[in-house]
Amino acid sequence: MQPATPNWRTSSYTGTENCVEVADNDPTKVMVRDTKARDQGYLAVERDSWTAFVGYAMQG
Repeated sequence: MQPATPNWRTSSYTGTENCVEVADNDPTKVMVRDTKARDQGYLAVERDSWTAFVGYAMQG
């Protein structure tokens, strides 16, 4: 199986000046990068870890 080409997107809840982009179209990982430094790389995390993080963040 070939890795998916990242489909980067930003949240509709964020502004344009301080955002991160997320690519979650890969079946094995979620990638996160800074919109101001796209060429500096990205952080890749396992899907289960990302799901737990988002769930925790949504709790406030």
